[in-house]
Amino acid sequence: MNKTTTDWIQRAPGSDGVERIEAFFAGAAYGLHRHDTYAVGRTLSGVQSFVYRGGERHSLPGGTMVLHPDEAHDGQAGTEDGFRYRMVYIEPALIQNILGGKPLPFIKDGISRDPRLYAASEALLQSMDLAIDALEQDDALFDLAHALDAAAGAARRRQNFDYRAAERAREYIHGALHRTVTLEELAAQSGRDRWSLSRDFRLLFGTSPYRYLVMRRLDLVRTLLAQGESLVNAALLAGFADQSHMTRHFIKTFGLSPARWLKMRSMHALAVG
Repeated sequence: MNKTTTDWIQRAPGSDGVERIEAFFAGAAYGLHRHDTYAVGRTLSGVQSFVYRGGERHSLPGGTMVLHPDEAHDGQAGTEDGFRYRMVYIEPALIQNILGGKPLPFIKDGISRDPRLYAASEALLQSMDLAIDALEQDDALFDLAHALDAAAGAARRRQNFDYRAAERAREYIHGALHRTVTLEELAAQSGRDRWSLSRDFRLLFGTSPYRYLVMRRLDLVRTLLAQGESLVNAALLAGFADQSHMTRHFIKTFGLSPARWLKMRSMHALAVG
């Protein structure tokens, strides 16, 4: 099998303060440079080597790279097979807004095996071909900021919450399943700032605003499918971008495809009919 030798880079549609890329390099990638954002990423294949804070690092699949703002680093392949990776660049102000004035988290070695960081970066480091919903991105940023804080060794603090504000946001979500919802929108409806609302929602309802929205959409999809709607129509009526978007979430939530769920439901109906 021929090895890939052509360097390439793909950039996802950006949004304020967040940039996502995926790239492959066969050899040297970047000279020594620095940027004023966090760079959080993962190596998908190969060995990704870079100089960082006076030492050489080697990133392998399964870990999470976290380069602190304004820290010089370079990049090159650690083996002749080259390396492929994804990276998200995040303005420190976004992390600071979420953490509410705490010092920016610092991951000393630039690479972490902390499973909290790996899980929290999953949504932001998904395929470049998959668009990230605005509310999904805010959820992911919240998770990542707190995972960074925890991985950096920050102490946990007791926090107050506003139940009425979170409940207003929850009720608003139920009336907006068919369209895009943003965290700013929920904050305006609840009277709470968006990051405090995001924290309170998780504390009080056991999941994030975006995850709650997706689950309610999936509830609607199952109802519509049971009523005879096609997969395409059910996905669109429930507020998903398309059938494949709905199917990804369906499988991730229920462990089987919508088509298989329908077939199993039909078989059960025949068995008890």
